[in-house]
Amino acid sequence: MDSQILISDLENILSEKVFIKIEKWNLHLGDAGLARNLAIECISNKNQGPLEAAKISLKAISVKVGDGVNSIPLINLITTSQILELEEILESFFEN
Repeated sequence: MDSQILISDLENILSEKVFIKIEKWNLHLGDAGLARNLAIECISNKNQGPLEAAKISLKAISVKVGDGVNSIPLINLITTSQILELEEILESFFEN
């Protein structure tokens, strides 16, 4: 299967199902423009297994805040339940 198709397929799933949590506000990764980068990272870490791929990938992505001078690792903006959701998504995605 074409790697661009895999990336796009995973990006579409992540766009809708995974979100950043700030106070009581949820921002889906698709709306934040982060889903594609996360999909690429997850696919590149596929050989680590779903849980490790999720954690490694979330740590690797920096999210710029404010005027972009500072950034925060994506894993710091994702709840534990969202990490588990990502793991489940990767588990089923990597099986196919």
